[in-house]
Formats: sequence, structure tokens, C-alpha cells
Amino acid sequence: MDANQDLGAKELFQGQAQLYKLMFNHLSSMSLKCAIELGIADIIHSHGRAITLSELVSALDIQPTKTTGLFRLMRLLVHSGCFNKTKVNGQEEAYGLTAASTLLIKDKPYCFSPTVSVFLDPCFVAAFQSLGSWFKGTELTLWETVHGIKFWEFMNQNPGINQRFNEAMASDTEILTSFVVKAECKQIFEGLGSLVDVGGGNGSLSRIISEAFPGIKCTVLDLPHVVANLPEADNLKYIAGDMFQFIPPADAFLFKLIFHGLGDEDGLKILKKRREAIASNGKRGKVIIIDIVINAEEEEPELTETKFLFDILMSVNANGKERTESEWAKLFSDAGFSHYKITPIFGMRSLIEVYP
Repeated sequence: MDANQDLGAKELFQGQAQLYKLMFNHLSSMSLKCAIELGIADIIHSHGRAITLSELVSALDIQPTKTTGLFRLMRLLVHSGCFNKTKVNGQEEAYGLTAASTLLIKDKPYCFSPTVSVFLDPCFVAAFQSLGSWFKGTELTLWETVHGIKFWEFMNQNPGINQRFNEAMASDTEILTSFVVKAECKQIFEGLGSLVDVGGGNGSLSRIISEAFPGIKCTVLDLPHVVANLPEADNLKYIAGDMFQFIPPADAFLFKLIFHGLGDEDGLKILKKRREAIASNGKRGKVIIIDIVINAEEEEPELTETKFLFDILMSVNANGKERTESEWAKLFSDAGFSHYKITPIFGMRSLIEVYP
């Protein structure tokens, strides 16, 4: 629209409403954080059926004066799809679980609450108050603008938040492995004799792979403070190191959510070395990548928006990026790989197999 074009009252008020929505989007995030802190999903799960507002107030053991506030909190969370609303006894409204809130139940192996909680920690959220300052400054990342050091250096110096971050990554991995690795992706790992999980954190993904495929010798490579004192198994080992300095040889190299934290220059360096390692191995090995692929033309707008949010998060905090398929293809080609296969089966993420 031409900036000089006069707008009618209807368009202006629609624009104002849109700005209000953007202004207050953080209240949705904070409401979700509140629901986790109160354990609302766990209460509904333990209740065994949809729970009424009065029953929820009683279960939470909060002051009756907070009932109206709780009603408004639940109304927003129902509208956003975190919970659903139904009728009990023919009339009274009650709240039930959705797919989203099921992921917040603490005794489930795929509980996503640690991930939500750590990324809504003030340490992460408050940094974006300085986004404008970062654009006008000289620091490479927003994290350096706010904290004075790079993200991973900060984690290394703050063991409390680092532990929570690793737990968050592990909970994210549990969802992936619980429903995908053992079934839909079985053929991807069959026939492999060895695998290196690069930047694999506490090894939760490799542990599942090693249990599902006992014939694969899995090695997790990550920084010393990440892998220190982690329990090993016959076919699961840990190596402390820097992926830019050394990655042990293997039939396959697994990168889960690593490349979106890297710019193209660093990503290309790692891929070129993996291409050389596969070539020198004398076998047709491969690189396995689990990451985001942006496909704005074909996917649902809400999914694309979530990927764009991740792109902002990674670009300003880690100098990384989320990539379209054409951007991935260029990266693989520049590194000397001949072909690749993308399987979009992880909701927001895809599994990419890259071949020499």
C-alpha cells in the first residue's frame, strides 16, 4: 500500500487491532508459563476427565477471589489451543487436554515443559528488550550485546541455566525419538555400523538409537562440560571436544538442530570435512540432519510463522539461520555432496539425508 494513500477508519482500526495483538503476544507466552508453574495439565490428567472451574480452583488451592482471574487465564489458553472446553452434567463448562497440553504432563517421557520453561526464562526473554540496540551496535549477536559474551560461553559459566537448557534439549529429543526413530525412520539407521551424534548434548537421542539398533556403535561428541560424567553403555560412548576441531570417523554423522545455530560459512566448513571423511572411509556413508526447512509456499501459515520466529531467535542469538530447501541445497552442493533427501515428518522439523 502506498504510504501516502489515505486510509479509511475501518482500515486504521484494523491496523490498530493488529498492533495490539503483536504488543500483547507475550501475554500468551506468560500464560503458558503460568499454566506450567501451576501444573494445570497435570491436575486435569490426574482428575481423569474434564475439570470444572470450581474443581480446578479447589485442586490448585488458590484463594476464591482468584477464580475470575483463573477463568480469564483458561479462556485465553482454550482460545490458543492449549486446552479445550466442553460441557459436563449438561450445562457446566469444563476444561480438557489437547495435544499441546498433553505435552505438558510431567510424568510423560515426552514432557515438553522443560523446553517451554527455559525459553521463557527472563534470561532469554529479557534479552529481546535490547534488540533495537543490537541492530545499531557492533556485536555479532544479541547475546553479546546483553551479556557481554557469546551464548555457549555464558552457558559454560552458568551451570544452573546450562543444566536447564540441556534438560530442555533432552525433552525436545524425547518427543522425536518416542514416535519417530523407532518406527518411521527405522530404515534410515539400518545397516549402519557406527554413528557420531555431533553436538548431541546428554546423548538422549543416541541412547534411543543405540537401544533400538544394538549393532550401531554410537558416539556423542559435545563440549566437556556437557558430557562430563554421563553414563556410557556397550554401544554408546561420549567424547569431549569441539566439532570445529575434530569429529571422529563413522559411517554416519548425525546433526540434530546444529546447523540452524550456524551461519553458512561455519556450516560449510563442517560439511566439507564430513564429505572428506566419508570419501576417505571408502564406504558410501552419509550425513543425517534433523532441522527446520522453510516452505512458506506449501505449508500452513501458522507453521511458517513459527519457523520465522525460530529464524529470528537463532540469527540474533547465535548468528545462525533457518533455511529454505534451496538454501540447504546450495550448502550441500558447495560442500561437495551429490544429492540429498528431505523427509518432513517431525512437525516443524525435517529429516535430511545427505550423500556424497
